[in-house]
Amino acid sequence: MTRILASPLRRISPCLLLLGGAALPAPTMAEEADKDFHGPADQEIVVSGVLATSRTDMLSSVAVMQGEQLTQSLRPSIGETLDHTAGVSATSFGPTASRPVLRGLQGERVHVLTDGIGAIDVSNTSADHATVVNSLLAERIEVLRGPQSLLYGAAAVGGVVNVIDRRIPLAVPDEPVHIGALASYGSAANERSLAGSLDVPLAEHWVAHADGSYLQSGDLRIGGHALTPALRQQALASSLNPPDPGAPEPVDFAANAAVRGKLPNSASKIWTAGAGLAYIADNASFGASWSHYDSLYGIPLRFATQPGQAQEGPRLSLAQNRLDARAEVRTGGGLVEKIGLRMAAAKYRHDELGEGGAIGTSFFDRGMEGRLELTQAAHGGWRGVTGGQFFVRKFNVVGDEAFLPKNRTGQIGLFTLQQYDHGPFKFELGARLEHSSTRAAPAVGQSQFFAGSRSYTAFSVSGGASWGFADNWRIGLNLSRTTRAPAAEELFANGPHAGTEAFEIGNPDLALERSNGVEAILHGKGADYAFEASAYYSRFAHFIYEARTGAVEEGLPVYQIRQAGARYYGFEVQGTLTLAHFGETRLVADGLADYVHATISSVGPAPRIPSLRVLGGLALNAPKWDLRGEVERVTGQNRLAAFETATPGYTMVNAEVNIRPWGDERPLSFALSANNLFDVVARRHASFLKDYAPLAGRDIRITARLNF
Repeated sequence: MTRILASPLRRISPCLLLLGGAALPAPTMAEEADKDFHGPADQEIVVSGVLATSRTDMLSSVAVMQGEQLTQSLRPSIGETLDHTAGVSATSFGPTASRPVLRGLQGERVHVLTDGIGAIDVSNTSADHATVVNSLLAERIEVLRGPQSLLYGAAAVGGVVNVIDRRIPLAVPDEPVHIGALASYGSAANERSLAGSLDVPLAEHWVAHADGSYLQSGDLRIGGHALTPALRQQALASSLNPPDPGAPEPVDFAANAAVRGKLPNSASKIWTAGAGLAYIADNASFGASWSHYDSLYGIPLRFATQPGQAQEGPRLSLAQNRLDARAEVRTGGGLVEKIGLRMAAAKYRHDELGEGGAIGTSFFDRGMEGRLELTQAAHGGWRGVTGGQFFVRKFNVVGDEAFLPKNRTGQIGLFTLQQYDHGPFKFELGARLEHSSTRAAPAVGQSQFFAGSRSYTAFSVSGGASWGFADNWRIGLNLSRTTRAPAAEELFANGPHAGTEAFEIGNPDLALERSNGVEAILHGKGADYAFEASAYYSRFAHFIYEARTGAVEEGLPVYQIRQAGARYYGFEVQGTLTLAHFGETRLVADGLADYVHATISSVGPAPRIPSLRVLGGLALNAPKWDLRGEVERVTGQNRLAAFETATPGYTMVNAEVNIRPWGDERPLSFALSANNLFDVVARRHASFLKDYAPLAGRDIRITARLNF
């Protein structure tokens, strides 16, 4: 019989705040043993929280991606993998460095996790820095937005993306070896990837794991010109003027205007390796893993269109070594049912390479994060979790574009979450107390940086309730008051950052960022339909943002960190409906829509806010195959922040086929897709590079997945 450890995120929730919806009873070991090692996890259960929760009980919008949906969506970056999820856009800083944008928020306000622990990289520092998360080995990705995302720290006010894998084994297979493998090809960038994993039982309670992956891609093919029409005209006008004799290298503006078909300097190469070992018994389990991530990728050129503009094509060489550990003890006590521990430590470095491979700037990051949770034994309808979390980070930038001093951040938090079920009514109340401190220590010759420390104590609280007014239908409301401490990048930056074409100036006197939020949600499902809708509103005090001042330093526009009030509100709607049955084949319609509106007080529209999106699909689903087509319409964004340019809307048509030769057992499956069939030029407003680097053109992809 297969023994399965409860999903790690049932134990790894560090917080406070409200986990929307009621918790499911904790499964016993006997119940867990009945699960099929080869079978997919239940997509209706959300495990990224203190306690596993049904999606229809959640009090905030969530998304779960796994199985064939995940196989069809896999891309080199987590942002592009999730871009068809309700409420999610992407930074689109090339195909490799693309982070998720949740409800219009990005960077520090969005946490990307691996099995409940942070990525421990520097992707929050800048949009050109890739996230160290390997989606090729993911078995499940969950997106949590709204108040429940604060379960992972007070800073994640935008939301949380949790990538779940089996690097620390969760089960002892009942076979000599369990193999998982994936191979894919994408035509737009001549992308080739291969990933595989092995789980081997060593004894009755021991299991060893090994995995690896490799991805290589060329420059991305695009549907038209790289530059927008306005920038092409500007470049052509500049080409008519005599070259500047003082320029170090003359720029061929006419050639820049003519670039089309390929996105220069967007190729990438990524490889990973990992190993894990776990002991799994009836009432206790523990495990550890080691992993290495290595990549070399280019940043799409920000082409010069006027004399005096810099034009660089940097590549980033990135490496991370990481250790993870997890332990759980089931006490069987009347007060504490379970004790869970999760920890990780990582050493990260990336070098920004110029022409010839010379290192211009290097980023160094060392971090450690840990969580301890005490899960209360259930008494009637009352359950809860209380625990603590710590995080330590040492960060340094060295080289030509060292825009930050050497700094250290420490954080410790205490949290509790209490849930109560009373018939059709469900209630939650949570709180988190978090203390963080950041110290800057500039090196010799870095007199432009602030030296000293800043400390903040933040308290967050949330409460909510839901009512099951009919079978499988529930309506809920939650209220939250959250606080976020500024990051080191927001406090201490003072220098050029070519990746985002900005001279960044921090503000060491920043106050805590505060927000009051409300969200209403409606869930419903039946035999032939599922529906989910949410509407949210958040009002911020001391909202931290980058303001372009109009000044220029070292040839770059100056961005100053400031604070002001802000308002974010929007909605997400998604659902499926079976239109007809033809024997074992179903005709299914699906759709989603999302929208966010954001304003900074006394300033105007917030920058890089995605516009309204509507997507509709029609599918035929049979036991051994699926056929689906979809149309996605993204409207133009003309609500602009200062110095922003408008982004035209676009319409994409996509199609996909899934084949399961052995039916639902699915030891082998194939996914074929044709994306952007009509080769349209599409640009995301959330991207810093939208006017220079459009999305991929027509892309034919085929993926094979093996699981036996």
